Amino acid sequence: MRLTCPLCGPRDRREFYYSGAAVALDRPGAEAPPEAWDDHLHNRDNPAGVTQDLWYHEQGCCSWLKVTRNTVTHEILAVETVGGDSTAGGVA
Repeated sequence: MRLTCPLCGPRDRREFYYSGAAVALDRPGAEAPPEAWDDHLHNRDNPAGVTQDLWYHEQGCCSWLKVTRNTVTHEILAVETVGGDSTAGGVA
């Protein structure tokens, strides 16, 4: 699989560290009840289809990326820097 880093261009997946679902970016607020934190920390969906994941470009620019991909077809739909607005297509 190849990911297109918005800063470095197309790269092999082995340059990146997979960190899980991008829902980690949607933390509960400080006033959230313990049940919300428990759900956020311990429960994850395992969708068949389009999902968003966090990847770290460990052997490149050291950027955190949000990758939109299809888990069924392995197609990379979009790659963007976390906290940025750069978007690039990828090749599965």
